[in-house]
Amino acid sequence: ERKGTAKLDFIKKIEREIQQKWDKEKVFELDAPSPDSGNDRFLSDIYLNEDTFIVFKVFFPARINLCLCVQFAVGYQRLKGKQCLFPFGLHCTGMPIKACADKLKREMELYGNPPEFPDEEDEEQPADKTSEEIVIKDKAKGKKSKAAAKAGAAKYQWDIMRSLGLQDHDIEKFAEADFWLDYFPPLAVQDMKSMGVKVDWRRSFITTDVNPFYDSFVRWQFVTLKERKKIKFGKRYTIYSPKDGQPCMDHDRQTGEGVGPQEYTLIKMKVVEPYPSKLSGLKGKNIFLVAATLRPETMFGQTNCWVRPDMNYIAFETVNGDIFISTRRSARNMSFQGFTKENGVVPVTVELLGEV
Repeated sequence: ERKGTAKLDFIKKIEREIQQKWDKEKVFELDAPSPDSGNDRFLSDIYLNEDTFIVFKVFFPARINLCLCVQFAVGYQRLKGKQCLFPFGLHCTGMPIKACADKLKREMELYGNPPEFPDEEDEEQPADKTSEEIVIKDKAKGKKSKAAAKAGAAKYQWDIMRSLGLQDHDIEKFAEADFWLDYFPPLAVQDMKSMGVKVDWRRSFITTDVNPFYDSFVRWQFVTLKERKKIKFGKRYTIYSPKDGQPCMDHDRQTGEGVGPQEYTLIKMKVVEPYPSKLSGLKGKNIFLVAATLRPETMFGQTNCWVRPDMNYIAFETVNGDIFISTRRSARNMSFQGFTKENGVVPVTVELLGEV
């Protein structure tokens, strides 16, 4: 416990007085000079991104270090007599905010509002992971995810929001992603002002299509690049979220950060007629048992194909009319890679048990 804060209080008093003077005189509000004015100019900019919103009142050293570097550069150039413009952007684009909002929705659906979470000892023990398939991870990724770093000891999103000092009746509003954009940016601006940053706050803005000016600016860039044939729309291999209908980047995931796409080679083994009774309704169609392998070069020496007797399989129709027999999970993955007529939809024709 401090013995006395007289010196600190005096310094803070000076700080508040000077900041009020800056605000009253609009010291950092700068209009563009005429081209022939001959004045030296210095332009800087910084974006504070959306994951900083969530922890802004608690912990944000990396973002502040970056901001202070720009702050000192602007201050130095001002001392040299240059006209310095320092706008400030609040980056809301991406999935972290949407992911957090969706978590709150699910928690309210499962546990009520306000939610009553089960005790840890009442929860089911995690299944033994030794039998699970090997997950290929990107070794370039960090061991601790952004989500884990922000959540701390809290397990549920509701508890994370409580740790920020929010009350239950306020937390439920954050189930709507747009509310995050209304709530956190003003707090970020307020804290940055208390630090005395030399920003022209008239030029502050947030991203996403909530801001029609920024949205049109981004659209114009992409339309222009596409017209000049510099970019094109297409597909790439990535971790995909069927629930959100778009790629799911590392910091969007509740679990599995660092997991990357794994390439498999699909081996097609044709079923010859006469087909077994379970497949008799598919007479005339090409039917293939499909298996995935990481070592396709070994298939030249293949002598047999093993089928697990107690596993459930399905036969589904592919985009070219052939019938593939695989597990439902495998078929679901293939349906998002152009194997079926409709993206993400598996047209099941027959359900099979391995021993039949």
